[in-house]
Amino acid sequence: MKQMVVLLLLLFTMPGVYASYILVPMDAEGQKNHLKAYGVTYWTLENQLKVNWLLNYRGGSFLLPDTDAIRRECQIRGVSFEVLSDAKTEEILELIASPSQNMEAVILEKAPKIAVYSPKGNLPWDDAVTMVLTFAEIPYDVVYDEEVLNDALVLYDWLHLHHEDFTGQYGKFYRAYKSAAWYIEEKREAEALAKKLGYAKVSDAKLAVALKIRDYVIGGGFMFAMCSATDSFDIALAAEGVDICEPMFDGDASDPNYQNAIDYSKTFAFKDFILERNPNVYEFSSIDMTNKRRILPTLDYFTLMDFSAKWDPVPTMLCQNHTALVKGFMGQTTSFTREEIKSNVLILGENKSNGEAKYIHGIKGKGFFTFYGGHDPEDYTHKVGDPKTELELYPTSPGYRLILNNVLFPAAKKKNQKT
Repeated sequence: MKQMVVLLLLLFTMPGVYASYILVPMDAEGQKNHLKAYGVTYWTLENQLKVNWLLNYRGGSFLLPDTDAIRRECQIRGVSFEVLSDAKTEEILELIASPSQNMEAVILEKAPKIAVYSPKGNLPWDDAVTMVLTFAEIPYDVVYDEEVLNDALVLYDWLHLHHEDFTGQYGKFYRAYKSAAWYIEEKREAEALAKKLGYAKVSDAKLAVALKIRDYVIGGGFMFAMCSATDSFDIALAAEGVDICEPMFDGDASDPNYQNAIDYSKTFAFKDFILERNPNVYEFSSIDMTNKRRILPTLDYFTLMDFSAKWDPVPTMLCQNHTALVKGFMGQTTSFTREEIKSNVLILGENKSNGEAKYIHGIKGKGFFTFYGGHDPEDYTHKVGDPKTELELYPTSPGYRLILNNVLFPAAKKKNQKT
């Protein structure tokens, strides 16, 4: 064990040599700004320095080389840190390496290049991921249909899907907003873009984009989606070659008995779901639990699962937090029906008493995907037109931490990414 700890220290510090280390604690008591701590960690990786992610040690703390620049960055961003001696660092790593401890030290090597699939006119606070990336000061690029179809995704390690509707039904907003100026304009813009890209219908263009994203993941990419981008993505894949859109969406009738033509083998995460045929119902399918759940907002929580850090480092990374109980939050797709999740997909967070999964993860080809239900972890019932969430008020948000776990996940040494 002693040799292992020494080797870990050597791997961690190369090529430079440091007299001490910085611990960025991530427990509830030790850290005053969890979200910006991820930004400091990302910044360290950008500067070609390795980071140790101490899984299950004080809430998933980060061990960084001690430099004046890193100290200064922590102070500027308001991130709590502790300076450790070599002896104290070795003591911590020995504890983590002990077979009796459900802990592991994972080396983060390189800052992942991040893309967010989102309409170009959207502001950062239109989406929880762009909002927290901006707050944490983690850089990202915005891509949309043209870039995806032109194979720009090969330039990126990690892709987030904005709360998109990949089925071509404009978010199923028809009943409530069909006369709203913003709805009419977004529909017009989507149709114009589809035509520019050579597609007769928006649903055809979105399917082509979904297939490109599928191939990106199969080829080794990391994909993270929230809210309606989760189930609508899988529905689009399952409905390839089938018209599931009613005339107000695409100008012609849907295929008769299209439910029987759905191919569940094409999806990432979901199976046996029933599509919602009524265009006036704000719902895509039976995957979503929004209309099935009967939970008071004050009692709405989900529990993060406990995995073996040494044997299952991937799900352990994704569940790092300073609490195992996380506040629930709504969205067009709030959570997922347990019975409609494929058996090879891991459930990372759930409300077991309500039969719903909130946070799931799986492998597709050489890549990974994570689906997280809901719209905004600190805005329980976010609605169209609601003011943006001020993350300065929620710097320790457990719900937002789950997003940032996924952002750092591709930085881990590849041997730790096997499940």
